[in-house]
Amino acid sequence: MNTEVSTDERASILLVDDMEDNLIALEAVLGSLNEPLVRARSGEEAMKALLRRRFAVVLLDIRMPGMDGFETAANIKRLDQTKDVPIIFLTGTDSDAGYAFRGYATGAADYLTKPFDPWVLRAKVTVFLDLHRKNRQLERLLAREQEQFDELADRLRAIETHMSASTLPDVLELRHHIRQMEDLLREMRRGRGL
Repeated sequence: MNTEVSTDERASILLVDDMEDNLIALEAVLGSLNEPLVRARSGEEAMKALLRRRFAVVLLDIRMPGMDGFETAANIKRLDQTKDVPIIFLTGTDSDAGYAFRGYATGAADYLTKPFDPWVLRAKVTVFLDLHRKNRQLERLLAREQEQFDELADRLRAIETHMSASTLPDVLELRHHIRQMEDLLREMRRGRGL
């Protein structure tokens, strides 16, 4: 089994922290995942990065000058383009006990305190990477199936148009086959919720 991930399935990870040491630590922990790691030193930079490319997960520090992590998360969840990107909040151990509740209320998928266990962080990020890949695969599959449904429907309409000029015995036989194909198409669409 091929364990290498193709380039179109690579899933970027956004690291958001105003402290250089924290970014270096995150890169050291997550570098072994062999996925693109993108840095942002503020909430504003994070929003710009999110609007430029797709991310599998965002690791977001809560305490930052300017737009803090909560405000950044609220902005991420507000936009259609970014609302489904999972957020893992990262914060110091001396943080307010209400931070975790506020983080989840803002839309965070998870919450970790610093210093974090590297194995736990890597495992959590890996889950989101896998979910991202599966979602992308499902999107491609559904798009391909939709194209096939549309092509089949177009062909059926063309046959129906052509049949209107044919002789009666041919038309009856062809219409029977077309009705069967239309029934199959409706059943396929129902099965896919289309």
